Amino acid sequence: MATEKPRREQTVTIRRSPRLAAFVVVFGVLGFVGTLVVTGLFQADPSIGFVALFAYFSLYGISGSIAVGIVLWLIMDMRSKRRLTEAVMAREPDARS
Repeated sequence: MATEKPRREQTVTIRRSPRLAAFVVVFGVLGFVGTLVVTGLFQADPSIGFVALFAYFSLYGISGSIAVGIVLWLIMDMRSKRRLTEAVMAREPDARS
């Protein structure tokens, strides 16, 4: 059983891509705060109440802002694919052998 020796140097591609979780969290919080501000600007119907009205509009405000964040992430991810960097990776000899 012959085993090949691994090559000492190898060319690798490095790409810095944005983190999806960061975009979802930030735009979710922005949607929450934006919905709270917009709902608070107008007087709530006394038969419904502020909390129920805010909860209803939060469904649209938070979901919409997260969707905008994901679209922005997709655009930035596509841009990061164009900015690839190539580097040469070298293996260090194993000290144990």
